[in-house]
Amino acid sequence: MSLEIKKVSKHFDNSKEATLNEIDLEIKDGEFVCIVGASGCGKSTLLNLVAGLLTPTSGEILLDGKKITGPDADRTVMFQEHGLFPWLNVIDNVKFGLKMAKRPKNEQEETALHYLKMVKLLEYKDYPIHQISGGMRQRVALARALTMDSKILLMDEPFSALDKQTSNILREELQKIWMETRKTILFITHSVEEAVYLADRVVVLTPGKDLRIINIDLERPRHVHAQQFVDLRHEILDYIRGEA
Repeated sequence: MSLEIKKVSKHFDNSKEATLNEIDLEIKDGEFVCIVGASGCGKSTLLNLVAGLLTPTSGEILLDGKKITGPDADRTVMFQEHGLFPWLNVIDNVKFGLKMAKRPKNEQEETALHYLKMVKLLEYKDYPIHQISGGMRQRVALARALTMDSKILLMDEPFSALDKQTSNILREELQKIWMETRKTILFITHSVEEAVYLADRVVVLTPGKDLRIINIDLERPRHVHAQQFVDLRHEILDYIRGEA
């Protein structure tokens, strides 16, 4: 499986300049790719194009050779806001997509329990959403996204609204989950540290310029205080600051 972004540009009617200009990028099966860049560089716009929530002004996006023309079950999106249903408890939120897909009830239950265990929320499965913390709600949202077993998981700054300690814990959990599942992930973040911690490749997006792609050849699990980690983080930060 591969995601191919070919000469994709996006121009909004209320803007004088293109938000994205002839972007070329390929993501292979099982890759974890993070996109970083200064505010307004088009990170979320690119993810929304891949999700099919926006249409390119020019160029095309292909998943397994099939052109993306709108949302589809082969792509699951996890946004900054968890989007959980407050009238459903934890496990029913996780099962929601499976229910809409009309999967057998026993499959819904088994799959939901499997991923709740993976995100360490099994004992909270019957809790109402309002009785769990913000970090736990994001774990529920992640479990719900994983249950759909889509070809690619699109994550738009899912931890940015959380406090530093909670976001650090969740990125550790996400790294463990990725190492176990090898799910293809496209992850948008404003945190260079988060990108270096999670990604196989970090893509730096700069308006009007070619993408800069940095391979993160660090063993997992990663440690933010290791010298190689610090050096890569500074390299990317310096580049972003220079372009900004």
